[in-house]
Amino acid sequence: MKKILLLVVVFLVGGIIALASYRAFQRSARQSSLLSNQELPVTPAAYHPGVAVNGPDFVQAADKSIHAVVHIKTEYQQKSTVYDYFFQDLFGFNQPGGRPYQATGSGVIITSDGYIVTNNHVVQDADYIEITLNDKRSFEAKLVGSDPSTDIALIKVNEEQLPFLSFANSDDVKIGEWVLAVGNPFNLTSTVTAGIVSAKARNINILGSKNAIESFIQTDAVVNPGNSGGALVNTSGELIGINAAIASNTGSYTGYSFAIPANIAKKVVEDLMQYGIVQRGYLGITPADITSEFARENGLDVRKGVYVYGVADNSSAQEAGMRKGDVITSINGIKVNSVAEMLEVIGQHRPGEIVAVNYLRDGGDKSANLLLRNKDGKTGILKKEDINIVELLGADFKELTPDEKRFLRVEGGLKISELRDGLLSAQGVRKNFIITGVEKRPVRSVDDLKKLLENKKGGVVVEGVYPNRMRAYYMVVIK
Repeated sequence: MKKILLLVVVFLVGGIIALASYRAFQRSARQSSLLSNQELPVTPAAYHPGVAVNGPDFVQAADKSIHAVVHIKTEYQQKSTVYDYFFQDLFGFNQPGGRPYQATGSGVIITSDGYIVTNNHVVQDADYIEITLNDKRSFEAKLVGSDPSTDIALIKVNEEQLPFLSFANSDDVKIGEWVLAVGNPFNLTSTVTAGIVSAKARNINILGSKNAIESFIQTDAVVNPGNSGGALVNTSGELIGINAAIASNTGSYTGYSFAIPANIAKKVVEDLMQYGIVQRGYLGITPADITSEFARENGLDVRKGVYVYGVADNSSAQEAGMRKGDVITSINGIKVNSVAEMLEVIGQHRPGEIVAVNYLRDGGDKSANLLLRNKDGKTGILKKEDINIVELLGADFKELTPDEKRFLRVEGGLKISELRDGLLSAQGVRKNFIITGVEKRPVRSVDDLKKLLENKKGGVVVEGVYPNRMRAYYMVVIK
């Protein structure tokens, strides 16, 4: 009996101990479960301006930019056709039931006292320019100057204490960098879109001149009609480019847009402010891109750089001892692997300035300091009044041969043998057009043309005929 009672006591004590152990285990497990559901401590990411924890932060850049980008409305009595094929998709243009024509675009305020940079094709030939700020105030603007070879124009309004954007160094822009495009698409107020820089130094052959400087920043930021002349900014809200064109088969954004680098725009703007015309320096070479096929045909061992296909007489390059076959690798320490890159660098300098050129010859490295000259071969600064009317026309002329006169049934005229940016191309005049008269007075020589156009202001009627005998009349606007 005592043994049975002892076993019962043992079982009871063992049960109590087991039950206590089980409850202790449950309590411990429940505490572990609660701990496992708690969030682990989080260490905040380091803050960098322009970069949010979950991606780029555009808030400050957008707020800074939208107030410095303006809507531009222009009116024309007669609109140039020279840009229409290339740019009609990027700036709005219509003729509302009759004259005047109207067009819209964007511009960027660059000084507090009202200087605004935009595209030349936005304001070219405009009789009236009006800008509207983001706060809805409107002002009439005046054209200060323009440069068709870079598609940059400068306008001004008489107003003070305006918000403005500062130019950044566009040479520092990197492929893959986040950017914002700010403009007025579809006549909307300042609109911001984001993208990355997808390429640099793009030459898309849209300016239609052998002297054009095309070295666009390519981006996938969305731009549409009305964005032309607007801002491309970095995440700090600094101006790195002026939006100019889109690659599109539809008339609206389909993937890529192109902006003029800030360094080119800044130099053009400074020239227009200071001199009234752009001061352009030239090396005096005929450059060529080096492709695999080009290298094979010319027996080159290099694949990078710019090939010197020819050197002009009495030019900066000839003076420095350069010759055909040299391969330019850098200018002022900046590598150049295409003609577009080379033109972008040279386009930032004026006649009279010296640039350091590194190049290859017969496999060896060479260098030279080149004194830049203007298109007339001089190192001095050109003045606006020094440019004669024929230069402003932007053409080279040849007098007609007797056979041409007989075929065209005219007594004389001047045939356009070369056409550049100028008053004629701005009105859609094409190469080989024969000028036979100005304001109903006959033109037989270049001297006739000079005398008839000198001291003229406003619209002047130029008449003539094309080689197929089609007669044409153009209104050339002299300002």
